[in-house]
Amino acid sequence: MRYMLTYDLMESVRNTQQWMGASAKAMASYPAFAMMPNPGLNWMAAWGEVTERTFARMVVKPDWGINFWTCEDGRDHVVEVNTVVEKPFGDLVHFNISGRAPSPRKVLLVAPMSGHYATLLRSTVQSLLGDCEVYVTDWHNARDIPVSAGKFDVEDYTLYLVDFLREMGPDTHVIAVCQPAPLTLAATAYLAEEDPDAQPRSLTLIGGPVDPDAAPTEVTDFGRRVTMGQLEETMIQRVGFKYKGVGRMVYPGLLQLTSFMSMNADRHGKAFLDQIMRVSRGEASDHDKHNRFYDEYLAVMDMPAEFYLSTVERIFKGCEIGRNAFSVNGRKVDIGQITSVAVKTVEGANDDISAPGQCVAALALCTGLPDEKKASHVEPGAGHYGIFAGKSWRNNIRPLVLEFIDANSAPSAPKAANTNVA
Repeated sequence: MRYMLTYDLMESVRNTQQWMGASAKAMASYPAFAMMPNPGLNWMAAWGEVTERTFARMVVKPDWGINFWTCEDGRDHVVEVNTVVEKPFGDLVHFNISGRAPSPRKVLLVAPMSGHYATLLRSTVQSLLGDCEVYVTDWHNARDIPVSAGKFDVEDYTLYLVDFLREMGPDTHVIAVCQPAPLTLAATAYLAEEDPDAQPRSLTLIGGPVDPDAAPTEVTDFGRRVTMGQLEETMIQRVGFKYKGVGRMVYPGLLQLTSFMSMNADRHGKAFLDQIMRVSRGEASDHDKHNRFYDEYLAVMDMPAEFYLSTVERIFKGCEIGRNAFSVNGRKVDIGQITSVAVKTVEGANDDISAPGQCVAALALCTGLPDEKKASHVEPGAGHYGIFAGKSWRNNIRPLVLEFIDANSAPSAPKAANTNVA
């Protein structure tokens, strides 16, 4: 599998499906056919429209789509997404609301590098904008990064977070969502020993595999079942000639998407069939519920091969964070060195990706942290995505996180909330 041919073949299949959808839509929508209405042609055009959109979205990075924010003065203020730190594999971006005084709450939202873009956290960003100065880690698609930029593994990821935190300063509150939770914990411990003045004030870990062995799931079991050699042979490919990262070894986003879809194949298949029928009846729209979800869900990015493989080997198989045995550049990172950063964990009772127990394990690792600096929450009935998006996040978890931030901030931190978005 580690050849440009297989990568280009996969892209050719995707491109062919997109072309077939566009062709079916164009042919079935030919104006002359309107003289004799035919339900079959309507269905064919609908199939073509849904198919074209589906396969086109797989290679497009979604826009944040947060253009304006309604502030307390009742006016819409422009939201600017500014790059604060620019690096080859990811940037630190700031959502600046023009004309609004800076919020005392400064939050770094650490987005996952797990196949989707940081825009997967769009609703999370929106929910925090009215209360915080929001910064996000915006990871890049590995297929667009030249080989000359070098490698990027879990240690490099950790050091990126260290650099971002140093840039933001000690008044920062960190929220790590899913995959980056263990590495964000490691980055905080790294700063505790190397640069204590750059540590954040608080760290909130949401649904992350700090200790995968604490509550095994299908995801963690997969990491146990396969060998590293099998993963490297079956999952890693070399970027083809179409992209700037030609020659780079990656775990392709399309393969990751295939894995995502196969976990709930029946549900996804029904969703697309229902959407085709809605389009054929003229009941669908460009921004309906189906398109809003799948435009984001289908937009996938390639991960550097060394990051994917080291994540499986060191975080899941070796459980280095869970055993407090993680090292960066040959130097052990002792999580017990965290003594002043308040740590909170959030888990979903129905999370089938990072089950309850995996994330809260972080608190036991913080042996140098007093109990009053530790907190945990398990959200009843919430699945993996529900703990950082949707009603569970908005109504229950978000207020708790903001209370935790305020309890570990300077006395001037505000209590008011404003969540209007345009």
